[in-house]
Amino acid sequence: MRDHRFTSAYLFGAVCPDRGTGAAVIMPHVNIEAMNEHLAEISTCVSVGAVALLILDGAGWHRSPNLALPDNIALLPLPAYAPELNPVENIWEFLRGNFLSHRVYDDYDAVLRACAEAWKALIKRPETITSIATRPWAQVKT
Repeated sequence: MRDHRFTSAYLFGAVCPDRGTGAAVIMPHVNIEAMNEHLAEISTCVSVGAVALLILDGAGWHRSPNLALPDNIALLPLPAYAPELNPVENIWEFLRGNFLSHRVYDDYDAVLRACAEAWKALIKRPETITSIATRPWAQVKT
């Protein structure tokens, strides 16, 4: 017998490897509105006087002219078909491999709780964030 239920939640996440921290929102859909909520959340986590460089793939909701980009975030779009350049792809791999894959959840609320718990577990491991997401080419040295 197989479980044929299917539902999804989308974890929008960004990390700062230098500080070993991150910001995330969990959304029911992937769209521009969800991305705008994510940008607003990231903005609240950026150090005062700093600007966050957000590395993005080519998803449509990442490049929309309807994005509400906060003043303390700059976007760095990656070339097409280059996920290996995006540090957050390694974060997703870590979360799936350690917290989210090969599980059956009872309902949508359980999916949301699992996403939230996985993200909280990651945030409690700043050295893991730094190790996984540091890219020498994505640093500004002053």
